[in-house]
Amino acid sequence: MKNKNPIKRKELKDKNKMIEEQQQENKNPKTEKTKKNEEINNNNKKANTVVNEIVNSIGFPIVIGIILLLKTIFFYQSTTSIQEVIDVNTVLGTIAFLATIICAICTLPNRGRIIATITVDILISILLFADNLYYTYSSSVLSVAQMMNLQYGEEIMDTLPMLIQLREILYFADIILIAILIGVKALKIEKKTEKELKKKIAKVALGIIAVIIFIKIDVKYIEKAQEDPFNKDMQVKKGTIFGYHMADIESTINIKKKAKYKTKEEVMTEYEELKEKYEENYGKTNYDLQGIAKGKNVIILQLESIQEFVINKEINGKEITPNLNKFLNENIEITNMFMQSYSSTADSEFSTVTSLYPMENGMSYSRYYTNKYDDIFTMFKNERYTTSYMHGNYGFFWNRQNVYKKFEVEHIELKDNFEDTSENIMGYLSDELLYKQAVQKLQDYEDPFISFIVSASSHTSFSLEGLEDRNKINIDVGKYKDTFFGNYLEAVNYADYAFGVFIDELKKANLYDDSVILLFGDHNGIDMYNEEMLDFLKATKPDLTDTDIKLNYIRVACGMKIPGIKNIKIEKPVSKLDIKPTFEYLINGNAGVSLGTNMFAKKDFICLNNERIVTSRYYYDEKWFRIANGEELNLEEIPQDERALLEEYYNDMKKELDISISISINDLLER
Repeated sequence: MKNKNPIKRKELKDKNKMIEEQQQENKNPKTEKTKKNEEINNNNKKANTVVNEIVNSIGFPIVIGIILLLKTIFFYQSTTSIQEVIDVNTVLGTIAFLATIICAICTLPNRGRIIATITVDILISILLFADNLYYTYSSSVLSVAQMMNLQYGEEIMDTLPMLIQLREILYFADIILIAILIGVKALKIEKKTEKELKKKIAKVALGIIAVIIFIKIDVKYIEKAQEDPFNKDMQVKKGTIFGYHMADIESTINIKKKAKYKTKEEVMTEYEELKEKYEENYGKTNYDLQGIAKGKNVIILQLESIQEFVINKEINGKEITPNLNKFLNENIEITNMFMQSYSSTADSEFSTVTSLYPMENGMSYSRYYTNKYDDIFTMFKNERYTTSYMHGNYGFFWNRQNVYKKFEVEHIELKDNFEDTSENIMGYLSDELLYKQAVQKLQDYEDPFISFIVSASSHTSFSLEGLEDRNKINIDVGKYKDTFFGNYLEAVNYADYAFGVFIDELKKANLYDDSVILLFGDHNGIDMYNEEMLDFLKATKPDLTDTDIKLNYIRVACGMKIPGIKNIKIEKPVSKLDIKPTFEYLINGNAGVSLGTNMFAKKDFICLNNERIVTSRYYYDEKWFRIANGEELNLEEIPQDERALLEEYYNDMKKELDISISISINDLLER
C-alpha cells in the first residue's frame, strides 16, 4: 500500500540523503581541518626535504663554516679587551683556518662528511665558549698550561654561575637545532657513493690542494702569534684565536724555546747590567729608612681579592673597609700596587717570595716548585729570623706543602696544623679563626720572626658560605644585593672585620707596636667590565675611561706599618716584585736575584707578565695611553727625550720577562 503522507515521504528521503552524504564523507573525509593538517604536513615534509638535501650535500660543511665564522667574530666582540674594533687581518686569518678544516671535511664520503662537520662544530663551539668564559674570569684566553692545572680550578667552577651570560647560548644555537632535528627524526644521514670514480678522485684532489694552500696561510698566522710570547691579546689579534691555540700547543711542547738564556752566566750577565742601570737611574730614595726594620718582627699579610677601589669608600653611609682605612691612614698607604699576573693566589705568593714574574696560572708552584730561587725566607733566615708561612687551606692546594718545604720556612702552618677548624668559609678556615690562632703561634716563635699569612674568606664566589654570624657584615649594599658585585662588597667587608680582629689580637699579645706589617691584595676580585662595579666607580668618577677600568682591574689594596713612621702616602706604581727588595732595604739584608726594586726608591714604572707597563703618567697596552684622560698617546707629538724614555721602559720590560722566564724554565739559579 502506498504511503499517502507526502511529509513523511519527504522526511524519509532527506534522511536517506544525509546517510548517503555521511557515507560519502567517511569515504573521503577532507574537512577544512583535515586539509589544513595535510597542508602543514606537506610543508613539514618539504622543509624536511630541504634540510636533508642541504645536510646531505657538499654545501653543509660550508654552511657550518660560515656559522663558525660568525661565532668566532662574536667571540672577538665579546672579549672587548682583545680588540674593540676587529682587525681585518684577524678575520681573514680566521677564514683561512676554518677553510682548511672545511676543505678537508669536503673530501670525505657523505656520512663521514656530515659526522665530521657536526663534530667540528661542537668542538670549536666549546673552545670559543671556554675561551670567552675564562676571559671573563681572568682577562686571558685559555692555554694548554692552564688546562693542565684544572685540578686547581675549583675557584673558577664556583664562579661559573656568575660568569655565564644568556647571550653565550649563541655558541650552541645551531648545535641545539641539529640535535632537535635528529631527535624528532627529521634529519636523516644518507649513505651516498660517488658513481663516477673520476669525479670522486677529482673532488678529493681539489680538496687536498685547497687544504695545502690554506695550511700555508695558516702557518703564517701561527708565526705571527709567536711574535708576542708574553702577550696573549696580541697573539690572538695577530694570529687569530686558532693561530694562538696552535702556537700555544707548540710552545707548551717546546717550552724551553721560550727561554732566551740557557746558562746561569748568560742570565746573570744580563741581570747585573739591568740592576746596575736601575741603581744608577732610580736607586735614590725620598726617605731615610735603610735598616730601620732590622731585628723587628715582620708580618706579611696577603688579603684575598681585595682591590684598591674599595679603600676609603662608603656605601649607603658606611665605610666598606673601616679597619683597613684606619690602618692605612695612620701608617704608609700605597695607592698604586699592581698585581703581577691575571691569574691565581699562588702567582701572587710566588712574586712576593721570589721577586720574579710567575709562570702563568700557578705553574710556578705546580710545575717549577723544585727550582732553586733566592726566596725572601732565606734572606730573613740569614739575618737570624724565625720563618713561617700560614694559610687556612690544606697543603695539597697549589702544592703549598711541597713549595714551602723548598724555601727556608721553619714553620709551615696549614689547615691541618690549626686546632680550631669549626668555622670554614668557602671551604677555607675563616679569616677570624685563622688570625686568632696565627697570633697564638706567633707568640710561641723566637724573636725576631717573619711570617707570611694568607687569608681566604673573601674568595670568589664571595657568598661567604659557612659564615656562622652574618651580623659581622655591617654594610647594606642596597641595589647591589644578591649580585656578584654586591656579594663581593659583603665579602670584603667581612674580611675587613676579621682584619680588625687580627690587629686587636696582635695588640693584646704585645706584638703590634714594634712589628713591621705589610698587607696587600693578591689579585682582582671582580671582572674588568662588571656592570655593577662600573656603576659604583662612576659615582665618584663620572668620566671613567677605558684606561681607568683596566688599571682598576690590576690595582690592589696595599699598605705598610713601620714603627715610628706615620702618615706617608706612596702614589708611584709598585708591584709584588718590589716586596722582597723593599725588605732587603729595611733590614739591610741580601735578597739575591730580584727583578723588583725598593718601593721607597724612585723607580716609577712596573711591568706585568703579559707585556703591560704602568708608569706614573702612562699605561702601555699594545699602545701607550695617558692615564690622566685615557687618550692614546701620539708618540710623534711628545718630546724626543720622553719618547726615548718610553722606549727604554719597553725594552727593560722585555729584558725582565726574558730573565725571569729563563730562570724558571731552565732552573738557572740552581746551576
